[in-house]
Amino acid sequence: MAAISLRRVALGTLAGGVVWGIWSTAVNMVILAPKYAEAQKAGLFLAQPRYPLFVLYWFVMLFLLTYILTWVYVSVRSTLGPGPITALRVGLLVGFVSGFPISLSLATWAPFSRAIPLWWMLDLWVGSMLATLVSAWLYKEA
Repeated sequence: MAAISLRRVALGTLAGGVVWGIWSTAVNMVILAPKYAEAQKAGLFLAQPRYPLFVLYWFVMLFLLTYILTWVYVSVRSTLGPGPITALRVGLLVGFVSGFPISLSLATWAPFSRAIPLWWMLDLWVGSMLATLVSAWLYKEA
């Protein structure tokens, strides 16, 4: 088994995190912004976040998740084989675990539109796959 290239993990994390950040921004600023406004108007969403630095925390979390995804991909590529299929598998599985359970719960119990948790789930699920694909594409053995 070849040594893990820490530089390539870092590079993959950076690039994958940027791609995921772009996807997440599109989901939240383009697709969900009108839904957020409706929910705020109806009193179902706060007008101001409880955590003023939430956006910063969100993007830091996306980079941390991308780091984890990159490590998982690097760890399983020796048994599943390197490449985009393995990257998609990792992104699909981790994205499902990170996005589906809470979104199902919110879609079931929260009083706001089910479109919001649906897109939150897709943010995490599709974002995981995109980030893993990008980081896997950039990863090379040490």
